[in-house]
Amino acid sequence: MPEYETLERRVLVVGAGAAGARTAIELVDRDVDPADVLVIGKRDHGDAHTTWARGGINGALGTRDPEDSPSIHAADTLNEGHHVNDPSKVETVTERMPGLLRELDSWGMDFSRTDDGRIDQRYFGAQSFRRTAFAGDYTGEALMETLVERARALEIPYRENLFVSSLLVEDGRVRGAVGTDLETGEFVVIEADVVVLSAGGYTSLYRRHSSRDDENTGDGPALAFLAGGTLADMEFVQFHPTGMVGARYGEEWDGRLVTEAVRGEGGRLFNANGERFMERYSPDQMELDARDVVARAIGSEIAAGRGTDHGGVFLDISHRDRSLVETRLPRMVERFETLGVDLAETPVEVSPTAHYGMGGVVVDDDGETDVDGLYAIGETMAGVHGANRLGGNSLAETIAYGAVTGEAIAERLNEGTDSQPQSGLYTIDALAEAHLGALEALATHEGTHDPEALLDELRELLWTHAGILRDGAGITAGRNALETIRRKAADLSVGSTTDRSFEFALNLGFGLVVADAILRSAEMRTESRGAHVRTDHPESDPSQRHNVVVRSDGVGEMSLSTDPVGTPSEAVRDALEAGYTLDYHQLE
Repeated sequence: MPEYETLERRVLVVGAGAAGARTAIELVDRDVDPADVLVIGKRDHGDAHTTWARGGINGALGTRDPEDSPSIHAADTLNEGHHVNDPSKVETVTERMPGLLRELDSWGMDFSRTDDGRIDQRYFGAQSFRRTAFAGDYTGEALMETLVERARALEIPYRENLFVSSLLVEDGRVRGAVGTDLETGEFVVIEADVVVLSAGGYTSLYRRHSSRDDENTGDGPALAFLAGGTLADMEFVQFHPTGMVGARYGEEWDGRLVTEAVRGEGGRLFNANGERFMERYSPDQMELDARDVVARAIGSEIAAGRGTDHGGVFLDISHRDRSLVETRLPRMVERFETLGVDLAETPVEVSPTAHYGMGGVVVDDDGETDVDGLYAIGETMAGVHGANRLGGNSLAETIAYGAVTGEAIAERLNEGTDSQPQSGLYTIDALAEAHLGALEALATHEGTHDPEALLDELRELLWTHAGILRDGAGITAGRNALETIRRKAADLSVGSTTDRSFEFALNLGFGLVVADAILRSAEMRTESRGAHVRTDHPESDPSQRHNVVVRSDGVGEMSLSTDPVGTPSEAVRDALEAGYTLDYHQLE
């Protein structure tokens, strides 16, 4: 057995973005002792992917449009998700968000405001009303700063640069986790009554993506699945319409997001011929149609030879007043200024980029998985977004389910019924022994293949075979190619536990699990729905209005089946029947 540090906590939160931070805050606000909680981050404190969510956070406050309501917000979410969302989870988010936005305001979040001082709201794609609250174009950054400050005031313990690579489970009950301190290289075993996975999604497993390469690598879904959890909707991967074009701005910027707020403030899309092409694809909602619609429209223009020399199209907001652009989009103005481009005067080049995984871990209404005591929230969980996510709902989900799950866990702990079972069969050290041995064997392994290079192969594989357009033959080819990468991954050349190659090797292991689930689920869904487009099955099939779920068969293989979709509440059904839609032309 290698040496390792041991910790004991009642609640371990894996992932320190908005979802994890909000859960911990709720726990302490509900009288859980801060000393009983530990939040673990893979990066420095506050340096979470949340900060990259710029455009806004949804909630039916009615600041600009008093006729908006949580039920209409839910209807928009279900329509955007092509009605394979979990209605109860959707309504949990939409009902809670107005109050949670006001709570964030009371905590000092730097919201943009109307002239009379209220939280301002802007249009976002496929939303019937202006319900996206925002802080300029740095909403995620402002949100994260607010949550970190609140957590510090509550003295919530935090451990940074700790990579959790396995959950410890006994008889279907979570017992803790094993990780590696990426700075010291020391292994860490944490015993916990409850574990919350808020470790993000999986879109940086694609060649072009809006995340940094070392985050959103599928940690959360893979950890849950390997511990006995169930995955769902893994075939639904959102490609944001407007990622930066690396051939124009430099490789380091390839796929990085140009926030939807640019289009929300009136930005227009043009092809290389100067045509405002969304008139062909969506004459009513134009640039503010659903993300999947706009992304495919851009892809179609490029495929038809009407793209730029660099493989994109133009996004132009120069017709708007400079003062508005600089006030509402300050981070975008600053970013392009560093690249020698004046956003207020000059069109910028964009192309679709992998942005969000709608799939994830199956959880109940409190966020608990099939594994007793294991919860999953934020982009790690499935259910809220269905086949396509409504812009502005990602931050909303993190805050809403952070509060919901924190409340449920606090109640569980405060009832005093959640002490670990004393079976006498396994100590926490015995449960950790096998994985600690595997980690030690991985470190400094002198094999043939570079894990970072294999990660790049995996990203190319998913981009090619499970990208914005798919077909059965391509998916089959992707599954075969995945097996080749899996064989190579059994013979890695890895440095010490403080070397980046060790981290890449762990990311690769998670990525192989998640890629397998994506490809198998995409193969099973023989229709086109939302972000999942099968060119060999171009129409939606009403008989496939269900969720594809992925379970372990008990011997390490994946078993796929389908689950039925629930029914919305009467109020949401009424909102769906009313048919609220955005008329883009009121922005003109």
